[in-house]
This record gives sequence, C-alpha cells and structure tokens, in this order.
Amino acid sequence: MMKILLVDDHAILRHGLRQILSDTEGMEVTAEAENAEQAIRLVREQPFDVVVLDITLPDRNGLETLKILKREHPKLAVLILTMHGEDEFGVRALKAGASGYLTKKSAPDQLVNAVRMVASGRKYIGPKLAEELAKSFGNESDQPPHETLSDREYQILCMIASGTALSEMAAKLSISPKTVSVYRARIMAKMKFSNNAEMTHYAIKHQLVQWAPKALTS
Repeated sequence: MMKILLVDDHAILRHGLRQILSDTEGMEVTAEAENAEQAIRLVREQPFDVVVLDITLPDRNGLETLKILKREHPKLAVLILTMHGEDEFGVRALKAGASGYLTKKSAPDQLVNAVRMVASGRKYIGPKLAEELAKSFGNESDQPPHETLSDREYQILCMIASGTALSEMAAKLSISPKTVSVYRARIMAKMKFSNNAEMTHYAIKHQLVQWAPKALTS
C-alpha cells in the first residue's frame, strides 16, 4: 500500500484530496499537515512513499520545505500541487528536487497518475512544464531577467507586484520587514528597476502575476 502525506493549509482541499487518493486502489493517505513545520516533523517520524506538497504555506514557502525534505530524505518522492502555474514555479520546483508539478486545476485522474508516476521513481512533467524546461536550457542571454533571481527574490518580486504590503510579506515569509527590504533592493539592483510600479509592469508583462492595480500605487 502506497503511503501518502498531504501538505496543504486548506482543510476542505485536503479532505477532497484524501477522498480521491484513498478511493484509488493501492493508495492510502496516512497523514496530513497544514503547514511546513508539521510536514517536516511527520516525515522525520514516519515513512511515506509520496508527499503531495503545496507551495503556499502559512509558515514557510513550499520550495524551502521541499529543499529541507530532499536534503534529509533524498529518495523521497515529492509532488508539488499548487494554484501557481507551471510558468511561475515549475522549473524552480524541479531544480529544487520535486518529482513532479501539478496545478490544482488538474483533473482527479491526473493527480492519481502523477502520484503513481513519482512513487515509481519517475518524473511527472506535463506539456506546459516541458515547454518551460526547454526554455530553461536555452542560452542564458535568452532567459528573461527574473530567471536570475533566487527563489526568495522571485517570491518577493511576485508578492510586491501583487500589491502585498511589506508587513504582510514579512509575516507570510516569517522574516523581518527589514529583510524584505533587503531582498527588494537586490531585486531592484539585479533587474534595474526604479520603483514598484516598474516591477509590477514587468511581472504582468511576463505573466508572473495577474493584473494588480493596487501595486502600482506602492
């Protein structure tokens, strides 16, 4: 029986995922976690064949959580299941050690298929993510500037462009407002932005975020 850990901060979504997977022959959801701390603790305490992990968690970014899990358990299969599109975090997730990447818009049978694939040691890469991977292997000069950012810098770029206040970013990322400001300065320097409005226009143009007029006033 395949043992699965679900990591998502929405109880209703976890319930739906549990039903889909537990109703599938050979699969059993043996534990759930609503944040990164719980997920890391559970993986340390008991064995799992697959971890289904969200990127947006209340205490720690899912990519950071992924890196910790893979560092401590290199053979553990981690499937990212998130609201973020493949063009946002897909390539970064795979580079961080994810076995697959799936959006929450996917059909239930896609989820079951993805879990089976990563549990068998294979990668689950959909057509859109395959396209993003192909782009990432191009010449560095062909890559958009945001690809030069670290995972945390990229995350803060998207949050600023979405109109998230500095204090809210600090709370969500569990870092100080001063640290957020340091990351913002790095992004500005690397990408030659003068203000948040330029950052927002760039993010919208490259489809990193949806239209966010609130951010233009920042």
